[in-house]
Amino acid sequence: MRSLRPHTLRARLTLGLLVLLAVSCAAVGLAAVVELNGFLTSRLDEQLTEAGNRFAVSLEHKEEPKKDDHDGDEHADTRRQATGTFGARLVDGTVTNAAVVRPTGTLNVDLTAADRERLADVPVDGRGHSVGLSALDDYRVLATQGLDGDVLITGMPLEPVEAAVHRLELVAGIVFGAALTAAGVAGALWVRWSLRPLSRVAATATRVSELPLASGEVALPPRAPESDPRGEVGRVAGAFNRMLGHVEDALTKRHASEERLRSFAADASHELRTPVASVRGHAELALLHPGPLPPEITRALQRIAAESTRMGAMVDDLLLLARLDAGRPLETAPVDLTRLVLDALTDARATGSGHRWELDLPEDPVTVTGDAHRLQQVLANLLSNARLHTPAGTKVTVTLETDGSTASLKVHDDGPGIPEDIQPGVFERFTRADRSTKAETGGAGLGLSIVAAVVEAHGGSVTVESEPGSTTFTVRIAKA
Repeated sequence: MRSLRPHTLRARLTLGLLVLLAVSCAAVGLAAVVELNGFLTSRLDEQLTEAGNRFAVSLEHKEEPKKDDHDGDEHADTRRQATGTFGARLVDGTVTNAAVVRPTGTLNVDLTAADRERLADVPVDGRGHSVGLSALDDYRVLATQGLDGDVLITGMPLEPVEAAVHRLELVAGIVFGAALTAAGVAGALWVRWSLRPLSRVAATATRVSELPLASGEVALPPRAPESDPRGEVGRVAGAFNRMLGHVEDALTKRHASEERLRSFAADASHELRTPVASVRGHAELALLHPGPLPPEITRALQRIAAESTRMGAMVDDLLLLARLDAGRPLETAPVDLTRLVLDALTDARATGSGHRWELDLPEDPVTVTGDAHRLQQVLANLLSNARLHTPAGTKVTVTLETDGSTASLKVHDDGPGIPEDIQPGVFERFTRADRSTKAETGGAGLGLSIVAAVVEAHGGSVTVESEPGSTTFTVRIAKA
């Protein structure tokens, strides 16, 4: 039933209009039918009163007809009696005589037991009552007291009244049905024309909702046409256009801020590479001094060299992200992804001997189009992430598969998993699952953001599914 309900405002307004009109037509039709039926029945009662009980009185002393005699004209008084007039005489509640006026005279009526009971139940109050006689039809009857203590009943058929009422019902049904149909078509056109400005607002809102507003420069569609501001639709269109103006201003400022931030990150990263390399070089040169150095100085120089190396790697990562954000094109060449996986897993086994590394490759090599160096960095970051954030003895499985058009790389481990509150932002920059990780072993939280940025630059996608005992990173890239 829910699927049959109208969903659009236009359909609801049209349906509501039709329902109100149908209720009004039904009320008018019902009132007309009831009024006509009452009026015609009242006229029939007047005719019964005017006719009196002459026909029924003529049956009061009527002789019983012979079995083969169905005509009683010589005994019944049919003067000034309309065709179809019914007369009956009851003695002690029992019908003794019953006849009906026909064009050729009177005709005795063979009443059923049920008909006799209905006639006996008619109140002797000089008022009209409706009675259904199976031997004849529906009649309007009037009962009066006879001179001999009997009851005389005179009746007239209700068929003319019912025929008139039924005809009115038929005419009303046809007229109201045509009116509803015409009103439905005209109402739908009128509502559609009246709601055109609102439809344009909805179309504009739909186009805006389909735009990628998260990042980058956004060009909003033209504003919705505004109508009479005195109406509700005009006010909605005006408010919507003002809102779009505010959104456009905010997006423009956000884009300018992002561009300034990207430019600063790229410039700062580029400018920091030289001094960081210089600091690391001087520290290493000092460690090569042939003379003896105090242990504290040696330790300090070693820490300077280590931190300089770490800072250099961070600067390189930031510079890469800034270039990817700026849309710098990557190299595009056929890349043997199978060979990259083998090399990355070999390096991971060398640096993470405490883990169990497994490999699942297809029989045929898998080739994609992209930048081999950056894809190698993706693999290295995923495997390094699995090694650094899982305890020794964890099983890490690298699976490469293809469905014909897409290559899928999965890195699965049975470690403790990623905390649930971290998962939504795991690919954001500077996100770290364990903020207490030591600087010597932990990264800056840029590894997975680089993975996401490089994969997206290749037109692919990366997802993660994690729970205690099972974490899987899935990279999908179109095949060459």
